[in-house]
Amino acid sequence: MREIIFDTETTGLDNKADRIIEIGAVELDNRFITGRSFHVFINPDGREVHPEALAVHGISNEMLIDKPRFAEIVDDWFAFVGDARLIAHNAGFDAGFFNEEFARIGFPALDPARIVDSLALARRRHPMGPNSLDALCKRYGIDNSRREKHGALLDSELLAEVYIELVGGKQAALGLSVVADTAADKATGSEGPDKVAVVGTRADPLPPRLTAAEAAAHEEMIGLLGEAPLWRRPA
Repeated sequence: MREIIFDTETTGLDNKADRIIEIGAVELDNRFITGRSFHVFINPDGREVHPEALAVHGISNEMLIDKPRFAEIVDDWFAFVGDARLIAHNAGFDAGFFNEEFARIGFPALDPARIVDSLALARRRHPMGPNSLDALCKRYGIDNSRREKHGALLDSELLAEVYIELVGGKQAALGLSVVADTAADKATGSEGPDKVAVVGTRADPLPPRLTAAEAAAHEEMIGLLGEAPLWRRPA
């Protein structure tokens, strides 16, 4: 299963007026980070970066003057993403900006069925929070010391590690046969920790490792306990 963890940085918070200025993404294959990534800065086509946004991500207007516009990078984005599932933290924000950018150039909006919000997964798994990216990195022991400011690629790399933990850790990718969806999984498009994995039983059980002498010694020790043990009491 191929998944893309992605993040955006923008000129501000209003997806109708503001623009995407950075996209970062990393690829997962069966919940393992492959090393393939996508990263681009984007010219916001005349839209100024808000001072509040600049304080968060540090991307200035001057840094974007010679960068391509969204229409110039969209084919590269589609080539990288393909038909993979898309995961973002607070995905509604990033998807909303993408959809507005798509609308400006005549492209259809993202299919909501292929988008997973890792923030929703985190809130379901850790209802007492906090569930910010930094808080989740701390919870799972993921080094985020490089994250002095927000950056789309770095945040995607960190989120990829967080997401793997959210859906059950690296053991989730061991190729077990997944057989059951919960209603929550279907709602979020997640194949997370609520999945049930079934492993086939052995045709011939392994022989016991306990020797006859050890078994006899155990029974003798049990006999010394009298009627006190709970398992000897009537049901």
